Amino acid sequence: MSTCRQLDVKTDDHAPKKWSVSLNEEVFKQFFGQGGSVVHKVFGEGSLFSPFLFGKFFDPSDAFPLWDFHSDVFLSKFRSCGQSTVDWCQTDNDYTLKSEIQALGENGVQIHTDKGKVVEISGQWKPQRESTTKDWRCGHWWEQGYVRRVELPEDADCRKMEAKLSSEKYLEIRIPKANLHSATAQGKNGTADVSEPV
Repeated sequence: MSTCRQLDVKTDDHAPKKWSVSLNEEVFKQFFGQGGSVVHKVFGEGSLFSPFLFGKFFDPSDAFPLWDFHSDVFLSKFRSCGQSTVDWCQTDNDYTLKSEIQALGENGVQIHTDKGKVVEISGQWKPQRESTTKDWRCGHWWEQGYVRRVELPEDADCRKMEAKLSSEKYLEIRIPKANLHSATAQGKNGTADVSEPV
């Protein structure tokens, strides 16, 4: 039986230096080459957290305008090999991101919004040592955790964002579109147009 739990979407993350250490391609290749099965699952091809998800190297801690692109185009290579664990789309009402993730440890996956402009999906794959007081996100974050930062479209209403985790590994994030064009349902004088058809 699969379980589904709602995740808190946090807006009050006060770690000013998080993601300040950039991940570059050479460092990632060395890290990934020496990594074990968990590293390969978290950062492997087709994973939401892979720096190569978009075809060429892109640091996952840098915000990416995901919804400016169609997932069918970006992920066709991975889908043809059955490697894709990610999908995103938009409808008239909302933006959706779905992904299989590796949520390990008691911290699991965390969802944050950054000033209403970026959604951040992160978590730890390797527990932090008790003696360490430094936030793992402020250093070589990939050695302990994972992140994907995604730019939110202008009409996304991040205040109503919902995130859920099914079976502790299937993440779904839904962000409603703000009603920016409500004036179309109103007449020119600002009142609702309720005239009857002739």
